[in-house]
Amino acid sequence: MSRPAVVVIGRNEGVRLARCLDAIEGAGAVVYVDSGSSDGSPALARRRGASVVELDPAQPFTAARARNAGLDRALELQPGAALVQFLDGDCELLPGWLEAGARELKAGSRVAVACGEVRERERERSIYNRLCDLEWRAAPGPALACGGNALVRVEAFRQAGGFAPDLIAGEEPELCLRLRRLGWGVVRVAVVMVLHDADMTRFGQWWRRAVRAGWAYAEGAALHGAGPERHWVRESRSILFWGLAVPGSALLLAWPTGGLSLLLLAGWAALLGRIYLRAVRAGDPPRDAALLACFTVLAKLPQAVGQLRFLLARALGRRRRLVDWRVTP
Repeated sequence: MSRPAVVVIGRNEGVRLARCLDAIEGAGAVVYVDSGSSDGSPALARRRGASVVELDPAQPFTAARARNAGLDRALELQPGAALVQFLDGDCELLPGWLEAGARELKAGSRVAVACGEVRERERERSIYNRLCDLEWRAAPGPALACGGNALVRVEAFRQAGGFAPDLIAGEEPELCLRLRRLGWGVVRVAVVMVLHDADMTRFGQWWRRAVRAGWAYAEGAALHGAGPERHWVRESRSILFWGLAVPGSALLLAWPTGGLSLLLLAGWAALLGRIYLRAVRAGDPPRDAALLACFTVLAKLPQAVGQLRFLLARALGRRRRLVDWRVTP
C-alpha cells in the first residue's frame, strides 16, 4: 500500500499551521487547503513544501468543501494513493500514527476510517482547553463516527461521494453515516494520533463553538433523522428541551405562578448531578467531572440558539457561512 496522502485544512492558524506541517512524517503528497486566511498561511505552507489550494471566496467556506478539494489535488499529485489522512491545521500528527492507522485499514477490508486518540496540547492553559481535552476522549473499537482528523480509505470515500460540502459543521459524522449505510466501518485505535491546540481562552469563543454545535445537530437531524439511525434526533431533542423548553417555561410562567415555575430550573441541577456521577464512575477526577457536568448543562443554551438559527435559516431558505469561533464577530 502506498504512503498515505495528507490533506491539511486551515484558516488563519498561524504558528499552529507551521507546527502542523512540520510534524508530518512518512506521508506521500501533502496538500494544504486555505479558506480565506489573512495571515499569510498559504505562503507559509508553500515554504514548507506543501501544495496549496486556495478556495474561491465566492462560495461559502466549509471544512467539508476544503477537504474534498484537498483530496482532489492530492490525487492529482499522487494518483495511486489508497489512503488519505485528513488533518486540521491546529493539530500535530504524532510519529507512528500513519503506520498504526494503515495497519488497521489493511487488517479490515471493509473498514473505511481509522482514527486515534486526540490530546489537547495545552490542557491546563484554560478551563476551555481542558473541556476540549475531555471532549476528545472516546473508547477504542468500532465507532459510529470520527472527527476531523482521520485516516480514510480513498475507495470508500469516493464511493460515498465525499463530504457534504455545504455542511458548516458535523460533516464527519454525516459522512460516516453514509459510509456505514454502504457497509463500511469506522474504528478507533488506542494510539494517540494528534495533539490539538484549541487556544480557547475566552467564554465568547466557547459560546460560539457551542452555537455551531447546536446548528450541526439540528442540520444532521434534518438530513438523516428520519432514517433508521435516527441521526442526532435524541441530541437535538435534548438540546431543545433543556436549552429552550425548561428555561423558557420557567420564565414565561413565573408571573402567573407566583414564581413557582422557577422550580423547573431544578431540573438543570438534577441533570448536572447525573452527568457528574456518570463521569466519576467512568474514572474522571472529581474536578474534571464537575467541569464537564457544569459546561455540558450550560452548553444547552447556546446549542439551542444554534438549533433555532438553523430552523430559521431553513425556513427562510438561507445558508449560514462558516463559523470561526476563535474570532470575535
